[in-house]
Parts: sequence; C-alpha cells; structure tokens
Amino acid sequence: MAAVFSTPKFSPTPTTSISPLDPITPHHHHHFPLHFSPKHSFPFTLKKTTISCSHPQQTPSNSTPTPSPRRRPNYIPNRISDPNYVRIFDTTLRDGEQSPGASLTSKEKLDIARQLAKLGVDIIEAGFPAASNDDFEAVKTIAKEVGNAVDADGYVPVICCLSRCNEKDIRRAWEAVKYAKRPRIHTFIATSAIHMEFKLRKTKEQVIEIARSMVSFARSLGCDDVEFSPEDAGRSDKEFLYEILGEVIKAGATTLNIPDTVGITVPTEFGKLISDIKANTPGIENVIISTHCQNDLGLSTANTVSGACAGARQLEVTINGIGERAGNASLEEVVMILKCHEGDVLGGLYTGINPRHIYMTSMMVEEYTGLHVQPHKAIVGRNAFAHESGIHQDGMLKHKGTYEIIAPEDIGFERSNEAGIVLGKLSGRHALRKRLEELGYELENEQLENIFWRFKAVADQKKRVIDADLRALVSDEVFQPEVVWKLHDIQVTCGTLGLSTATVKLIDAEGTEHVACSVGTGPVDSAYRAVNLIVKEPVTLLEYSMTAVTEGIDAIATTRVLIRGENSHASTHAYTGETVYRTFSGIGAGMDIVVCSVKAFIGALNKMLGFKEKPPVKTPAKTTTESV
Repeated sequence: MAAVFSTPKFSPTPTTSISPLDPITPHHHHHFPLHFSPKHSFPFTLKKTTISCSHPQQTPSNSTPTPSPRRRPNYIPNRISDPNYVRIFDTTLRDGEQSPGASLTSKEKLDIARQLAKLGVDIIEAGFPAASNDDFEAVKTIAKEVGNAVDADGYVPVICCLSRCNEKDIRRAWEAVKYAKRPRIHTFIATSAIHMEFKLRKTKEQVIEIARSMVSFARSLGCDDVEFSPEDAGRSDKEFLYEILGEVIKAGATTLNIPDTVGITVPTEFGKLISDIKANTPGIENVIISTHCQNDLGLSTANTVSGACAGARQLEVTINGIGERAGNASLEEVVMILKCHEGDVLGGLYTGINPRHIYMTSMMVEEYTGLHVQPHKAIVGRNAFAHESGIHQDGMLKHKGTYEIIAPEDIGFERSNEAGIVLGKLSGRHALRKRLEELGYELENEQLENIFWRFKAVADQKKRVIDADLRALVSDEVFQPEVVWKLHDIQVTCGTLGLSTATVKLIDAEGTEHVACSVGTGPVDSAYRAVNLIVKEPVTLLEYSMTAVTEGIDAIATTRVLIRGENSHASTHAYTGETVYRTFSGIGAGMDIVVCSVKAFIGALNKMLGFKEKPPVKTPAKTTTESV
C-alpha cells in the first residue's frame, strides 16, 4: 500500500527559559528543538519486513504513518529522555581521515566540523590527539570554536576525541577537548581473542583491569562524558563482553560503543549482539549503547540500522561512508533510512539531523579529502536522482513518487531542470545570492563577489546558468586552500604542428609575479611543468580526472588532482609505526579545461605548502592498536 505524508514543521521555540548563551554542562537540562522543517513530502511504499525495533509500541505495517513533531531531547551523557531519539555520532574527522589518500589540514577539519554542526550531528569525533601535534591542535581548535557555538535553539555538538587505553593518550585527549562546552573522551581496547593474543599479548583479566582503570582515570581528569569501545566486539566472546562492559560502567563510562571493527557480522547477527548486551550487561540501563560498523562486506548501514532496532541509541557514521579499508556506515544512508521509515517499521526512531545540509556536507568532504563519491552511491551519488529508463521517465512525469522515495530537495540537491530561478547574464547579485542560499550555501560578501563576477563571465557564454554550474563555481571558490600561489595568466599552444608549450604567470603570497615557459606532451603537461619551474617543489602527480558538470559543448568542467610531495610531508602512522606519505588534493572549475586543470594543480600545491607537519607524539609500542 502506498502512503504519502508531509513532513511536519517544528516549532523553533525552546521549551526552557535557559539562555542559549548560558554555560552548558552535562548537569544542565536543556530541550534542544529539532531545527528542521523541509517543505517536501516523502512518498514511499510500505513493504513487509522481519525487522522489529526495541520499542514498546509499533505502528502497524498496514497503517499510514502519522509522525508527530519531535524535539531534540536535553543532552545528558548517559541518558536520553525520549526512547525514540537516536544520537548521531560523526567520525568523519577521525576514522574518515584514516582513509588511504585522505589528508585534511587543520583549517579543512574546522570547516567540516562547522558544517557537521550545521547538519545537526549530536557528537563530532574531531580526531586522535595522541597521533600528532597537528591532530591535537585541530581537535583543540574545534573544541574551542565549534564546541562553544550555541545556536539560537540552544544546540551545541558534543566534541569528542579518541584515545587508547593508556594514561598518556587519555591525558592528551582531555587537554585537547576540554575547552568544549560538552567534551567527551572516547577510549578503547581490543577484546577479541585474536587481538588479545597476537596484538596486545594480554589476558582477559589484564584487559579488564586496563579498561576499568583507564575509564576511571578519564573521569578523574574532570571529564563527565566518557565513551568506551571494546575493539573487535563483533568477534569477541559475549560473556567476556558482558563482564568488561559491566566493569567500565562501574568505573564511570556513559556510552558503550559496540564496534564491528572488521565488518564481519550480518544484520541479524549484529542486532542480536546489541540485544544480548542490553539484556545481560549489569548496569546497562545507566548508559547509552552505540554502534560502529565497518563496511568490509558492504553491510555497515544495514548492521547499523539493525543495531538501532535492537536498542542502540547512538550510531557512529561518516559522511559518504569514508573510513579505513572499505569505509564506515554512511551518515546520509542511515539518517534517511530512519527518516523515510520514521512512522512505520522502525517504530518511530528519529534523529536531530537537518537533511537539507546533507548534499553540501557530502560535497565538502569529497572536495577536501579528494575521495570521489561513486555515481551510484545512495543518497548523494550523482545518479541517485537520475532517471534514464523510458519506463522510469514516464512514471516520473506522471508522479515523482513512482520511482523516488526521497525528494532530492530534502537533502539540499536541486535538479537543474527544476530550478525556481533562471539565472542569466542580466541577473544581479541579489538573485545569485538568493539562489545560492536555496542551494544551501551561506557565503561571505567577498566570496559572493568573486563568484558573482565568475558567474557573469560564464553567463556571457551560456544562455542559462543552472544549479550544477553554480555548484562548480562555489566549489572552486569556497573549497580552495589558503593562497600561497595564485594563477594570474596562462597561455598555451598545442596541436599536431609542433610541441605543446605553455607560459604561466603566478603571483606569490607577497604579490610578486613569476613567469615561466615550458614544453610538454600536451597543454596540461606543459602548463604543469611551467608551474613546477616557478614553485620549485618536486611532486608526483598521482591522479588526474575531469568531469563535465552539465551537458553540452559549453559545459563547465571540474578537474581534480592528487599529488604527493617527494621531499617531505611524511608522518608516522599512529597504529603501525610505519612511515606514511601524505597526499594532497586540489580542484578547479571553469569552461577552459586547461585553466581549471592548472587551478586544481595549484590548489593541491597550496594545500601541501600550507600544511605544517609537526613531529608526532610517540607512544609506547606495546599499546599500539588498530582503529575501532
């Protein structure tokens, strides 16, 4: 039976008289309203399912869901007043950055953290302070700025950071995160037989004592919000899990995270693991159960939802599902699953996420990390709302609900053929700003001015500038690193009559002009060689890709490059001790493919030159572990 409902609008009025600017601690009880009121409906088809949620009342599967307005409950570390509310814990800046090829500068981490707060995540895991001084400073900055930015509704995210179960790591974590209004320490130790025997070389009794004492130590520092993870819980003995989790609860843990570290479980198995822990762990009623599912078998999202149905009320996810190996459960997938089934088979589970910011956040993470989103990626892939089949197109023309369970506008994605405002060469700044705001971009005046003149240049060559063009221009402007070198002019000669040559003029940070000329195998190669003659920083070009953001011969092209410095930017991996060479990505957009290619290359060079690598903080080799 098909059912369509309109998402209700939520009142922005807080239910308490406490000022949003008042100091907030875990002992202050605030009501955080869900700041989200999309205007579109979610058409979907209800189907029979074997999933059942840990909730006293279920909406019958054959009835039309009638969700009521929900408010984000007061934040209390170890308790949620509404049994249906699910906290979203985003670890893009910690586990996500561990993706091979993903390197983020401190500025980029701060930008992403701000965007995650705009998205409405409950907890931001900002990094692993013991890994390096750079990570420590990034977490500290995020804690001070994002962790104290209380919005008009009283919402402010918890700022969390990871630490291994040793005093040095935990003390370092607290020094970084303590500046936030709501700081959290997340500590972990392995509990599976294979990890304890071959990695830790410790007995069960020793592991229990370490976990108990380190959670207690974290609390003794003044941290009232401590999360504990038994690493590789998916392969751990259940009786041992009940025992160690019971002990850390006694020691003061407020959240118990159950990680499927190697992504080995299937949904029924992982759901049963959560329900068994809930039923057999002493003191479990005094903590929040969390999930952290890796995607090695492609089941991370399914396992996460299964865990929520079994009683977990915190879900650890990343934007675009990035992370170690095959990645993590994807925030956008998990959130929209709960949203689409808010009133039926999932028993009323809901989050505080504002999905209108999903697409913008996905783009930011993609641009900053250089990790491409696959075209058919659920929710945020470029094909997620594309319909090519004649049958599908016919159905869409008659009623969008025939083939779309989510309106793309609800995640902040506007289709180019459905834009409300047609922008052209006669459009002014006001129309441009309004359209950008509708697309989810809030730009500073200087950024808007730069984009406006680039928009006018494009509009002079195209009859109509569509949303995809605007996104490309915004990405090229907003997602660029701090300027060390800036492209001023470029001239290329190429073809079949002779060697390709390029003359490039760059401007350095002091405003001095530098000119170089080079030959190469093609216009892009010759231009890159000319840039190298000026910058004099040897690099290896690892990846180069170009895509047209729209159809037609006059399309804007977006270029992405990935480079690695040959002489520097090596660091020590926090877990293995191996030398890791950082990579740096850059993007460029424009109607001239050579120009945007050079801009992408210079952007990557600026990121590399602006990255100040600091010596890593060394920790004893015996405590080395893998990620949760």
